[in-house]
Amino acid sequence: MGFKALCFGLFCVLFASHIYVPIPGNIEEYWKVMALDAAAKTCTFMALCFENIGIMRYEEFISMIFKLDYTQPLSDEFVVVTDTAFTDIPVRLYLPKRKSETPRRAVIYLHGGAYCFGSCKQTAFDFLNRWTANKLDAVVVGVDYRLAPQHLFPAQFEDSIAAVKFFLQDKILTKYGVDPNRICISGDSSGGTLTAAVTQEVQNDLEVNHKIKIQALLYPHLQIIDSYLPSHRENEHGIVLTRDIAIKLVSLYLSKDETLPQAMKKNQHMPLESRHLFKFVNWTTLLPKKYRKDHVYTEPVLGRTNYSLPALMDSRASPLLANDSQLQNLPSTYILTCQYDTVRDDGLMYVSRLQNVGVQVVHEHIEDGFHGALSYMRSPLYLRLGLRIRDMYISWLDKNL
Repeated sequence: MGFKALCFGLFCVLFASHIYVPIPGNIEEYWKVMALDAAAKTCTFMALCFENIGIMRYEEFISMIFKLDYTQPLSDEFVVVTDTAFTDIPVRLYLPKRKSETPRRAVIYLHGGAYCFGSCKQTAFDFLNRWTANKLDAVVVGVDYRLAPQHLFPAQFEDSIAAVKFFLQDKILTKYGVDPNRICISGDSSGGTLTAAVTQEVQNDLEVNHKIKIQALLYPHLQIIDSYLPSHRENEHGIVLTRDIAIKLVSLYLSKDETLPQAMKKNQHMPLESRHLFKFVNWTTLLPKKYRKDHVYTEPVLGRTNYSLPALMDSRASPLLANDSQLQNLPSTYILTCQYDTVRDDGLMYVSRLQNVGVQVVHEHIEDGFHGALSYMRSPLYLRLGLRIRDMYISWLDKNL
């Protein structure tokens, strides 16, 4: 009995040490955030335990939890909601019920979920897209792209660009009563990656007649070539999303090679021939001084790996790697970043890159924000932070679309 009690006590200590991280003092609704963070890290701890003892893989367990939150396409008094497909890619459509004398605005939303999880059918994204359609009297399309690791990069990009190009056809825009000059692509987290990559493709593709008017990136992940930025160091044990879990999920997105996560943790995952790309993510010049602080630049070690992984140098996976000539064709852009976010500096550097080539950028930084906050907009996982980000995003859309 004493031995069992000792083992249980040791397990509790190990468990608590894995999930407890001090929450910054300026966080709104401090105790609620602490509880949500503990719940997220408990799920992560359980998933990793199950993976280590061979019950199921980490991503399978987390995916099961996400799927519990999927919703049905229920219409309400303001919006007609339907599930359909654009060229075999599942989408959820939100069409305002009120009559309109003129063509409507449209928003295509690419959901977050670290490339491996989630759906536009999740409660939070369904709520956000329904809210957007009603508040802006806009047609909204949520895209359900394929997920990793069953479908590796570039499947997510290919589905997203295919759905967007399908929607931009004249006959489809006419069918849904959309003004071809008032279309936005938006996305959060990994959906922000896809939004940036898809917008780059559309704006630079001469065969696409209708271009995007504006794009919105909400705490986006925009590069994978440098895994030791200041935000990675400061938020190594971040709220909800830690550096190690971010690296694990990106690795699942890119490759089945199990040596990739360890190489990324050491910032030794890039090949020798990638050296010329680091000027596009050089945080010593692209980050404002406020965010550089006293951090010292550590040059990544190149050529240490044996695998060949072209995705590591692909701008569709890392939109920050696009050259200036590609960026200068981009539309007016909204970028929202959060202070307590491991990918914070990706968004900050993209702001600098776009401004340097003359793209109009509105940047809003949430000093008490953290990654994934938009997931917490509905009971019981309700946070004022999520609603604040929603309102900032909708306000910018309404003024600019």
